Amino acid sequence: MPAMTTDFTLDPRLSADTAPVGDLALSSVLLMDDSRFPWLILVPRRTGVSEVTDLSPLDGAALWEEIRIAVGVMQALSQPDKVNVGALGNVVAQLHVHVIGRFRSDPAWPGPVWGHGARKAYPPHALSQLVERAGALFAAA
Repeated sequence: MPAMTTDFTLDPRLSADTAPVGDLALSSVLLMDDSRFPWLILVPRRTGVSEVTDLSPLDGAALWEEIRIAVGVMQALSQPDKVNVGALGNVVAQLHVHVIGRFRSDPAWPGPVWGHGARKAYPPHALSQLVERAGALFAAA
């Protein structure tokens, strides 16, 4: 069984590209610092977990509920045309789930966001406002 939260360390690649929004019961919530796409990432705070099947059945159920909440937050935050959810892990093995707001007008539509151009960071004030708004939406969910 994966270790509990006291041993948890966020992968440095996730830390480098995101801003922390807060914590749900199981997952840390991050905002991808890429102004081209509204993008949340859920990272279950368990060590040694790279696949959903590495989670206990209870943690697996909790993750799905947190994904459902994150999709609702994304819809309220950005009112996208579609919300994409995915757990790839090809570059960062640590289990993390992407919740991405997509618009028919976004630069990658209808294809995937991965590998489409270079990340464009938010201006610092916009990033902090978005993190604050996302945090408030999660708190209200």
